[in-house]
Amino acid sequence: MKFGIHSPSFIYNEPNIFDGVKKKAIWIEEHGFDWLSVMDHMIQIPVHGLPEEPFMESWTLLSALATATTRIRLATLVTSTSYRNPALLAKMVANLDLISKGRITLGIGAGWYEDEYKQYGFEFSEKPAERIYRLEEAVRLIKEMWTQERATYHGKYFHVENAILEPKPIQKPHPPILIGGGGEQLTLRTVARVGDMCNFIGAPDEVKKKFEVLNQHCVKEGRAYNDIERTVLCNLLIAKDESALKSKLEKAKLFKGRGLTMEIAKELFHQYQSADVQMLICSIYQNDVETLELLSEIKEEFKN
Repeated sequence: MKFGIHSPSFIYNEPNIFDGVKKKAIWIEEHGFDWLSVMDHMIQIPVHGLPEEPFMESWTLLSALATATTRIRLATLVTSTSYRNPALLAKMVANLDLISKGRITLGIGAGWYEDEYKQYGFEFSEKPAERIYRLEEAVRLIKEMWTQERATYHGKYFHVENAILEPKPIQKPHPPILIGGGGEQLTLRTVARVGDMCNFIGAPDEVKKKFEVLNQHCVKEGRAYNDIERTVLCNLLIAKDESALKSKLEKAKLFKGRGLTMEIAKELFHQYQSADVQMLICSIYQNDVETLELLSEIKEEFKN
């Protein structure tokens, strides 16, 4: 099982917060993690902090991190379909694939944070199904832009006509597309239709059930289940023992994830591995340094 780090916060003890982000990215790469992702939001979301906190835009940030790293895979977890025209997004990701020398994954989702949409003037559909349909169309259009000499796509929500995208991405046939969300009727069906990776949150038994549902959708869509990389996001804080964990959780007033001792974390991760998770992406509250260091130790037990 591979291990990735998701960076949901920009709280750093640095005058320039990008310096903190850059140092963390380099450390993560040097310590053998497989993945580094950031959220695609304009403001902090409630589960990770306060809306007034500093928050960096994802794609400009990843462009900078691509020049500061050489090996680790970089991604959004996840980009909202509604924040950028999908043809423009295809162009942005293709450029970033070139800058990173083929290390970009497009994590994309249907969008959900209505307050953010209103603050920034983005159109928000209150119908979840419509947002999923827009997501599938966007992915199909993006693939056309990446793989065709000239792309033409006419959907209900998006269209391009004889559109040129050059240079093409380095990765062939195209950069991997991760679809975020665990909705069993529509989202997982969309993964089976057009996704290269899936990602959702849940306990190991919940995750196993969703993988079974995904497999059923794959059968219906004529897709090989094992062609889809299966990833899970886990929001956590880790300490060496119960006493240290209690102290840490008392200070983390807004934390809504899992507080784990090192030994319990190992047990949980083995359960995810048994549930068929191929990559565990760990989201660390407020960039807790000890959690990151302990994860670096723990992941060595799970090398294939």
